[in-house]
Amino acid sequence: MALSLHTDYALRTLMYLASRPGRASVARIARFYKISEHHLAKVVQTLVRQKLVRSMRGAGGGIQLALPPEEIRLGQVIEQLEGTLDLLECVHADGVCVIERGCLLRDVLRQATRVQLEYLNRFTLADVLPRREVLVELASGETERLSPSPPGRGPSP
Repeated sequence: MALSLHTDYALRTLMYLASRPGRASVARIARFYKISEHHLAKVVQTLVRQKLVRSMRGAGGGIQLALPPEEIRLGQVIEQLEGTLDLLECVHADGVCVIERGCLLRDVLRQATRVQLEYLNRFTLADVLPRREVLVELASGETERLSPSPPGRGPSP
């Protein structure tokens, strides 16, 4: 599975918002990650439609998480943004392939999709945030980049 750039930016935006208290602007997040503000604005619109992010207009406005990070399941987010995690179109669509009626690969790929989604849903946004020490460092303004966790710190299978 390869995630779209839209989903990549969405996950990064959610991580950014979960890592800091209060609201943030699209411009600030785009600067932080060194990505297109225009593209990120479209991503944020999607996150608002999915009810993962709240948007406030006007002075003091910005965006913030609509749910606690512990309630945001990675698999659900990815599935909402990607539409499907199917490895091939035939997995959930009939009439795609001439050998469909006798094909056993379809069932194998259907199972792979299910296992993949189950695995991703074992983790929440809170599970993939940087370590607490990194968050303190970020909050104090000592660094403007999210530092990856050291090897072995991320989610375990």
